[in-house]
Amino acid sequence: MRLHAALRTGVKRVFLGCEEVLDAFFRGEDNPLRHLGAMGLYLLWIVVGSGLYLYTVLDTGIDAVYRSIGDLALQQRYFGGILRSLHRYASDGFMLVMLLHLLREWCYGRYFGFRLYSWVTGVPLLWLAYIAGIGGYWIVWDQLAQLSAIATTELLDWLPIFSEPSARNFLTPDSLSDRFFTMLVFIHLGVPLLLILGLWAHVHRIGHVDYLPSRRVMLATLAALIALSLFAPALSNPPANLATTPGELGMDWFILFVHPLTDLTSPAIVWALLFGLTALLFALPVLPHPRPQPAAVVDAANCTGCDRCLADCPYAAIAMQAHPQRPGLKLAVVDPDLCASCGICAGSCPSSTPFRRQEVLVTGIDMPQQPVNALREQLEQALARLAGRTRIVVFSCARGADAGLLGATDTAVIPLLCAGMLPPAFVEYALRGGADGVLLTSCRSGGCDFRLGERWTGDRLQGRREPHLRRTVPASRVLLVATTVHDRSALADSLARFRSRLESKADASDRLPPYHRKASRHA
Repeated sequence: MRLHAALRTGVKRVFLGCEEVLDAFFRGEDNPLRHLGAMGLYLLWIVVGSGLYLYTVLDTGIDAVYRSIGDLALQQRYFGGILRSLHRYASDGFMLVMLLHLLREWCYGRYFGFRLYSWVTGVPLLWLAYIAGIGGYWIVWDQLAQLSAIATTELLDWLPIFSEPSARNFLTPDSLSDRFFTMLVFIHLGVPLLLILGLWAHVHRIGHVDYLPSRRVMLATLAALIALSLFAPALSNPPANLATTPGELGMDWFILFVHPLTDLTSPAIVWALLFGLTALLFALPVLPHPRPQPAAVVDAANCTGCDRCLADCPYAAIAMQAHPQRPGLKLAVVDPDLCASCGICAGSCPSSTPFRRQEVLVTGIDMPQQPVNALREQLEQALARLAGRTRIVVFSCARGADAGLLGATDTAVIPLLCAGMLPPAFVEYALRGGADGVLLTSCRSGGCDFRLGERWTGDRLQGRREPHLRRTVPASRVLLVATTVHDRSALADSLARFRSRLESKADASDRLPPYHRKASRHA
């Protein structure tokens, strides 16, 4: 277990470092490493779209199948040839992105608890993807396809599933008929359909799925694939001939790596590796893990059935049912097995405003480990202790840069489970309570551990999502800073610049009038 934890931590550092490097060239929403799932789906649609055209020109006759595909690069170089190359390179890209997505989710610990279903449904997709990829090489029926077909059937023959060795079908040129390629096309079309169905199952318990990356990423990816198709088009090897042995061929290491691996070892070792790795992926979620945090709790008396928590939940952990106490209204219900314990739902609840005149603030949906009432009390205590010329309240996401060291007599730091759990009204409450400015930290765009925390926080502060920060709150007194765990010094610099900006203001005309909750509580 220690080795597993150390390995996961090491890989995570590599990923995080690469993501931060790419952030310097791309904005967070355009960083491909932060959107590998969406990148994989986009590449799959390119594969499907180009494959449909290739299917229309394919002749499944044993003597014509090679010519119908091979001639595309010669007779339709700038259309059919590009589509064939797109199909090839997008398939390789899909395999690469799929494996990177798997590795990233593993090293970030996203394979147990509320993510168990997505992990388990994703493992079979690996097999479907490689079956479809290997079958696609067979359809070309050149020497590489011949090598792959023979190597694959010999590998399958090691398993006790056939009454006769399947490799016998490739002993002589007369061993194959047109029906073989008809069946092959049927399989090559059917397996991707199963893959698409499996992808739907993989994400259907996730809310607000990014089915596609940003437009800029899609255009850049497509342009790169087209450029690669023009300068290095995918061409067929010499036609297959079962009467001869294929010569030296270039290998597609993204899809056909299993064949050299078999040559270097043996079918027994290859199957042991494949089945062992699959079993390990299925077993990872049942290994010992940290105890899950308490799930969100709904208070029926304060839930109005507005369904904002349902709309904002990243993992579809909330459903609406008939309210038992208020006929005609609905009540939010939390599935503990799906709850990520992020608190985003509490931040979306309209009853989570600190301006409510209650001795104990009870909201419609809340987090037991950091209730909204405790957050209000913590903020009031921090405001009472603030002193100095420019007083700033920092609401810090626990998953980003550590803001604890920024605390001072003129700076109060309040940690949050996730930036998305902060109701926007708390920003105004802090400003009316004596703070000169409020700084919020969130994860970088696309880097939230709970997927949507940084997005919803920004949308609420900018008035694009309910509940939103009221327009009467001066924007100059609020700052949102996106960070990672390595951005501690950058966060300190942002705070210093924010303080300087506040101090440079010639007057306090945009200061909000104070709000005295204790006086109004008994009104």
